[in-house]
Amino acid sequence: MKTGSLLLAVGVTVALLPGCGRTADVDPSSPTPAPNGSAAAAGPEAGTSDGLGAAPTGSPSSTPSRAAVVPARAGNPGGGATVPAEGRAVDTSRPTRRIGTGTPASCTSRAVVSAVAAGGIITFDCGPDPVTITLTETAKVRNANGPRVVLDGGGKVTLSGGGKRRILYLNTCDQAQGWTTSHCDNQDHPQLTVQNLTFADGNSTGEKTEGGGGGAVFVRGGQFKVVNSRFVRNRCDRTGPDLGGAAVRVLSQYQGKPVYVVDSTFGGAAGQGGSCSNGGALSSIGVSWVVLNSVFSHNEAIGQGANPARGGTPGGGSGGAIYCDGNNFTVRIAGTIVENNHAKEGGGAVFFVSNDRSGTMRIEKSTLRRNPSDGFETQGLPGIFFLGASRPTTTGSTLS
Repeated sequence: MKTGSLLLAVGVTVALLPGCGRTADVDPSSPTPAPNGSAAAAGPEAGTSDGLGAAPTGSPSSTPSRAAVVPARAGNPGGGATVPAEGRAVDTSRPTRRIGTGTPASCTSRAVVSAVAAGGIITFDCGPDPVTITLTETAKVRNANGPRVVLDGGGKVTLSGGGKRRILYLNTCDQAQGWTTSHCDNQDHPQLTVQNLTFADGNSTGEKTEGGGGGAVFVRGGQFKVVNSRFVRNRCDRTGPDLGGAAVRVLSQYQGKPVYVVDSTFGGAAGQGGSCSNGGALSSIGVSWVVLNSVFSHNEAIGQGANPARGGTPGGGSGGAIYCDGNNFTVRIAGTIVENNHAKEGGGAVFFVSNDRSGTMRIEKSTLRRNPSDGFETQGLPGIFFLGASRPTTTGSTLS
């Protein structure tokens, strides 16, 4: 670690992963008070519940029905960012398989686990009302099945970990799920999409494979996308210098292609956010992100001691909403609201460290506000700690 007159020095390392390099130590600047700023038009007014409704929690009906339902929209409807074809929802009008036979009782944990293992385009037929399916085991993608795996909840389905387990898992390098290539860290399949779903009360605490994290969803390898989905009350380990992602943890995407997060909500109201050592919503190593028309609020990074852990501490506490580490990767945030997140160490909104200083970040037509960093952040970028190729580009955005 470098020495000098800095008031605070924190290093960042990465757990050793097959196909991933080890990061170098870095020196963040000392804490800087966030300047005053006005809210951008893209965001809801202060004092509201972030402009969002609660996750679907209605009591399921016992009457079977196949009536069409217009999915409730998550994310930031006023975001205005253009969504490219690769970031849009998958057409599920001709599913490979359906979970359920028209009643809530037919939509079971076992049915979800079996369908995910079988792969293909998966929809739900659980009746006309919102339904919560509490998993009794984690649904795991089998790497030989697919190559496309799509879970579409139609805006009515919540998958719950019951506060006890991770909800969804994909790992191309996990031999238990089958090896399909000789280069598991860089293969184009499975291609996993989750859309029109709510992921609630996932908990990966104690799951340390590949470094841990991913309270609701863990992905390593292949390709991954999130569209019109909500993530509420998810958890992962409370401490640790580099594990993270209370909602989502992603590693080793095919050819460095970005993970798209579109029209989605992480938290959304007090008491609904994710909580983890790092990355109260998203966490990654060496992975690029494109985040469009989404909302991140009330998420928290609760670890202590940063990365590597300061003496006498367990480490962690960075990236209240988003934690990104690695070398050459990019992050683009557009049409998105990031507010009321909190980091015990650095980056109340976003923690971004490109160890070889090649990574870049762009913030477009977005609002980042009220994201306190108790330890450190980059001067002039309230709520952000950034080390990369050059200062983040901000266009039509408010940071306060």
